[in-house]
Amino acid sequence: MKKLLLSLVLVMAMAFTFTSCRDTKEKTEDSIEEAVDDAGDAIEDATDDIGDAMDDLNNEAEDAMDSAEDAAEDAKNSIDEALEETKDAVNEAVDDAESTVNETVDKAEKAGTDAMKKASDKIKQN
Repeated sequence: MKKLLLSLVLVMAMAFTFTSCRDTKEKTEDSIEEAVDDAGDAIEDATDDIGDAMDDLNNEAEDAMDSAEDAAEDAKNSIDEALEETKDAVNEAVDDAESTVNETVDKAEKAGTDAMKKASDKIKQN
């Protein structure tokens, strides 16, 4: 009877060990699958985050280019306006100088004509 009891205990211990190992093996496989799934999800999330960051960077670069183009256009317009104002000022100065020269020439002609008349009158009187 002792042998039977010991044999029975030995068989139960072996059954428990094999069952326990099978459960551990399944739990380990499940843990590995879960870890692989978690790693895949993490990689996918990281890829999405990188894509979003690249999109944001691209949008910011486009905005910066648009701002630079606007600034260049504003500078060009300012230069064009300054050139137009300078051209108008030069034309006005030339017109003023021309008027002044014409007035001076007219005055000189009148003074010369008056001087000639006076000289002619003196000569006639003599």
